[in-house]
Amino acid sequence: MNTPADFFVSFAKQDIRWARWITGILQRAGHRVVFQEQDMLPGHNVVRQMQIGTAAARTIAVLSPDYLKRPYPMSEWAAAYVKDPIGVERKLIPVMVRRCSPPGLLAPIVRIDLMGLDQDEARHRLLSGVSPRRPEFLVEPPFPGDA
Repeated sequence: MNTPADFFVSFAKQDIRWARWITGILQRAGHRVVFQEQDMLPGHNVVRQMQIGTAAARTIAVLSPDYLKRPYPMSEWAAAYVKDPIGVERKLIPVMVRRCSPPGLLAPIVRIDLMGLDQDEARHRLLSGVSPRRPEFLVEPPFPGDA
C-alpha cells in the first residue's frame, strides 16, 4: 500500500473473529483496511507491517479484557492516540466487543459498543460510528408530551 489505508484494525488474538468481521464490514463498505491476516504474510517483516498499519488514517481498537492485557495492542492504540490526543480527528476509535474497563488515556474516548447486538444492528452501529458525518435524525423524534 503506497497511500495510508483508511483503517488499521488492532486486536488481541482472542478476538480474531471480531477483528475479521469488523475488517470485512469496513472493506465491503469501500474502506481500505490494514488487517494482520491479510497484510502480514510469510516473508514480511512484522515490525514494518505494523508501522504501515499504524500509519493508517484511523485505528480501530477491538476492546476486550484480553486486548487491555497485551503489550502489542497497547503500542498500536498509543501510536494513534499521540497523533490526536484530544480526539478532534478521531484517529483512535475503540470498538467494545467484550465488557472491559479501558484504563487511563483510553477511558475517556467515546467508543462503539457492539455487545449484545444482532448482526444488522452491529453493522449499522459500526458503520455509523466510523462515518465522518455527524449523525442526524432521519425521522422526527417522538414528541415527549408535557415535560
